[in-house]
Amino acid sequence: MTLIKILKPTESELEILQVLWNEKNATVRVVHEELSKTKDSGYTTTLKLMQIMFEKGLVTRNDSSKTHIYQPAVTREKTQKQFLNKMIDTLFAGSSANLVLQALGGHNASEAELEKIQELITQLKKDK
Repeated sequence: MTLIKILKPTESELEILQVLWNEKNATVRVVHEELSKTKDSGYTTTLKLMQIMFEKGLVTRNDSSKTHIYQPAVTREKTQKQFLNKMIDTLFAGSSANLVLQALGGHNASEAELEKIQELITQLKKDK
C-alpha cells in the first residue's frame, strides 16, 4: 500500500490557486498581474512559486508552446475541506458544531445565508 502525502498549499500558493480557480488556466504573467492588484510581489517570485507548485502537484502545466499555461490540479472544494478539517481538529477540538457556533456568533448572517444553513441542517437530519 502506497501512502500519498497530501500537500497543503502555503498562503502565497493559495493566492495563486485563487487566481487559477477563477481563470481556469493562466500564464505566469496573468497570475502575476492579478496578484499585483492587491500585493507587491515580483514577477520572478510568482514564477518560482508556480514552478514549485508544479513540482508539488498543486498545478499542471502545458508547455507545448513558448508560454506555459498553468491550471489548478486541486479543486477549490477539496482544498477548502482540507483546511477546514485541520481547523476543526486543531482549533475546535474536533467539534464542527463549535466551529459553526463561533462562525455564526461572530458574523451577522443574512436571511439567505440562514435559510441555506437551515436547509443543510434539515437535510443532515433526514440523512441520519
